[in-house]
Amino acid sequence: MITHALTPLRRGLLSVSAAAIAWGAGGAAAAELFRTSGLGPVTVSFWRFAIAAAVLTAQRLRRPAGVRPTSWRRTAAATGVVLAAYQTAYFGAVQDAGLALGTMVTLGASPILVSAGAHVLLKERLTRRGTAAIGTALLGLLLLVAGPVSGPRPVTGIALALLSAVGYSAVTLQARRTGKATADAETWSAGALCLLPLALAQGAWPRADHVAESTGWLVFLGVVPTLLAYRWYFSGLTTVRSTTAAVLVLLEPTTAAFLAVLLGEQISKFLVLGAVLLLTAIAVLARDTS
Repeated sequence: MITHALTPLRRGLLSVSAAAIAWGAGGAAAAELFRTSGLGPVTVSFWRFAIAAAVLTAQRLRRPAGVRPTSWRRTAAATGVVLAAYQTAYFGAVQDAGLALGTMVTLGASPILVSAGAHVLLKERLTRRGTAAIGTALLGLLLLVAGPVSGPRPVTGIALALLSAVGYSAVTLQARRTGKATADAETWSAGALCLLPLALAQGAWPRADHVAESTGWLVFLGVVPTLLAYRWYFSGLTTVRSTTAAVLVLLEPTTAAFLAVLLGEQISKFLVLGAVLLLTAIAVLARDTS
């Protein structure tokens, strides 16, 4: 009986964890695009949203669904706009501060913002272990910011990462509060339309000598860290508490740090220690929810 009662929670934890790992891989793909394609953060975000919207629209044409209510479409559009804003800020953080630091600051700050918001708005209480996990995550974040970085504009990158964390936290709390967050064709279409004018101004096409490679990375971004990852994440939020989800998403910066090493970024001892503390926070919270 106990095993069956915990199954939805465990499934939710796995869904959120899978989304976090996919997002970490998405940050690495974006870093590679910035290095080789000549595309900027806004343009990469636009293609990510546009590809996800195109795939879901094609899927819907093959298997038509019922008419969506107006309130659902409004929620989907609003979610898409916020996602476009904070994902673009995240890609800007990766470009300016480097993959490892940009990702870790974004996701290191998120549990603090989400836990505060969940306490005020959702009346979620933190256990002692949950409080310890947030404190550990905060210490890891401070260490990340203290160390040297590989990006060209670290101060700007950190500011964009914090802006991204605010947007991510707002989406998480809204999804948990209403249970209506969605990642469907309307969501990605709304985000893509918001980004289109800026993408055209920034330059919408990759360098001619990297078109095939860039297209592959963009398709990966649109399908795995976007279409699939957000479905997993919003599905997990139906059973996983907001604060728990925010700390589990710290798997993303850990994945990003590992991939940053493979991409040749310099990893300092501060970054390593910060990553260890973030993983410790995950372990503490996993024990708290078991």
